[in-house]
Amino acid sequence: MLSKILPFLVAFALFFMYEIPSQAFIDYGKQTLIGDDFSSQDLRGATFYLTDLQDANLSGSDLEGASLFGAKLLNTDLSNTNLRNATLDSADFEGTNLSNAILEDAFAFSARFKNVDITGTDFTNVIITGEDLTYLCSIANGRNTITKRETLSTLECS
Repeated sequence: MLSKILPFLVAFALFFMYEIPSQAFIDYGKQTLIGDDFSSQDLRGATFYLTDLQDANLSGSDLEGASLFGAKLLNTDLSNTNLRNATLDSADFEGTNLSNAILEDAFAFSARFKNVDITGTDFTNVIITGEDLTYLCSIANGRNTITKRETLSTLECS
């Protein structure tokens, strides 16, 4: 009896296992994705290396371990995103909405922050120095709803 229904059970399990495709580990490197909608997606490990994401919507997405090295994020919505362990080196965050995002342990060397919304953003263990740190400390406010950490303290503003 089991040998007759086993193939159906396996097919049924495989159908549900692949029903919702993941965007994780997809390479969007060096593309122009202006205004594209990636909201609420699983983008863990995805590559957006040198990608133009101006006016794109990535809100609510899981970008843990993703690479946004050198990405143009002008006016991009990254609110409520998980950017833990993401590579953000040399990214341009001008006008970006980072409210309630989690950047814990992200790499942000030479990232540029200008006119950003960082209300409730968690910068735990993110090394930011110089003018960018001074600017972010001047606008830091709120508490992240997931980690419960205050933005000002995660930036280690003195």
